[in-house]
Amino acid sequence: MTLYLVGTPIGNLEDITFRAVRILKEADIIACEDTRVTGKLTHHYDIDTPLKSYHEHNKDRMTEQLVELLTSGKTVALVSDAGLPLISDPGYELVIAVREAGIRVETVPGPNAALTALMTSGLSSYSFLFTGFLPRKESEKKAKLETLMNEPHSVILYESPYRVKDTLMAIEKIDKNRRVALGRELTKKFEQVITLPVDRLLQELEISIPLKGEFVIVIDGQYETDEADMWWHQLSINEHVEYYIEKNMSSKEAIKQVAVDRQIQKREVYDSYHINK
Repeated sequence: MTLYLVGTPIGNLEDITFRAVRILKEADIIACEDTRVTGKLTHHYDIDTPLKSYHEHNKDRMTEQLVELLTSGKTVALVSDAGLPLISDPGYELVIAVREAGIRVETVPGPNAALTALMTSGLSSYSFLFTGFLPRKESEKKAKLETLMNEPHSVILYESPYRVKDTLMAIEKIDKNRRVALGRELTKKFEQVITLPVDRLLQELEISIPLKGEFVIVIDGQYETDEADMWWHQLSINEHVEYYIEKNMSSKEAIKQVAVDRQIQKREVYDSYHINK
């Protein structure tokens, strides 16, 4: 008896692992947000495992039923409509209940819209915050954004096509020059990931970005250094070290300076330069 948390495609049906397909076929029940959406996936891969609806509105009742099934020796696979379950989707309460019952929980990794957008955006991926959906109330949204945009990390959030323009306008009011990436239709034929200062991104939204599908917004972090001070941004760590060595620094001095520039641990620079060189 195991609860499997299975990652499923976020758009392109080919983005699923062999293991995920096998687990979905071997499970006794697939718990999913919308049986119609998951049914398209199971039909595509000839999976005939029964589907049970598990969503925000029935999760309390279904959690009890699924725990009973697991306790009786059944295997349950939990999926979301797209991507990873629990990540801005139902499932957290089920995992807690299953663990408390002493039942094994196992994750089958898969695609994730937030990380897909971040990787494509060209914004810093060294550290990031994922916050899911923002509050709908304007005052609460503004307060949340002001807090998040003060952090020295890229910020990733989800937004619906009906509110994406309002959210970008809220970001612009805080910092019109902040670079923001907007991703839609990720992994699909008409995928778009556009990164611009938010004021220009709003202009682009009117011209070439259809308000269809779920959106991912990635907001550049608030860094203490100016863009001009980040001349090394396109260099690898090793190239950065070599630059200072060519300026007659010792390797020790160069490593220390690179760590200061990048605001990372000196050990990380040392390992990259001496061990992974």
